[in-house]
Amino acid sequence: MQKKIFLFVGQKSESYAHFSDRIISLAKEQATFPYVAKCKVTYTASSPPSISIIPFKKKKVAVISVYASDSGLIKTPSAYPGFAGAYEAEEAIPVGYSKSWKDLTPTPGICLLTLFKKRIDIHYDTFLDRWHNSHTPLSLKIHPLWNYNRNVVRVTSNENPTSWDGIVEEQFKSKSDLLNPIRFFGHPLIMPYRMWQVYSDTRRFIDYGSIQPYFATELWIKSHSG
Repeated sequence: MQKKIFLFVGQKSESYAHFSDRIISLAKEQATFPYVAKCKVTYTASSPPSISIIPFKKKKVAVISVYASDSGLIKTPSAYPGFAGAYEAEEAIPVGYSKSWKDLTPTPGICLLTLFKKRIDIHYDTFLDRWHNSHTPLSLKIHPLWNYNRNVVRVTSNENPTSWDGIVEEQFKSKSDLLNPIRFFGHPLIMPYRMWQVYSDTRRFIDYGSIQPYFATELWIKSHSG
């Protein structure tokens, strides 16, 4: 199964509700194509918390993930308003939930959607090694992750106005697992050290200035073939 991710950015003038409605409508349209085996959308359904240890971006963004047997079959909706990129991605799920809710029902909990680029001063293989073999295990050890969807961007469309090297969706069972620093990093005695660990490890492979974290909601449009 191959995966393509479409990135969209909302307009400042539109509400989060309007942005959510039109992006979900587009995702539903993508799911109707006969070659699509699975389809989901992760989007900013509301403004992020005003106070948070995570520096959430305030833009309205969405990523529509489309799965098919051949990525060449997947049509890119580049003419759709707010289109910001199409990416062929290599997906890995080091820890995953067991889906028990119906399609078109928001995934329980909350999602941390993060877009980033690699450090320009390291080799691409070094970027992947540090991301996969250092940062991923560290994240799984420290954070109360329920689902970790890691996407390495392998091919970027020539139509893209923006480019990214990594797109990650981290799912938490509750908002407090993400927003409460003690739940996110651990009890107060170890929290400062763990914060330093995550920050230091992240800077080893990511262009830190490029990171864009979003407070997001996941919605499966079509979670299985047939």
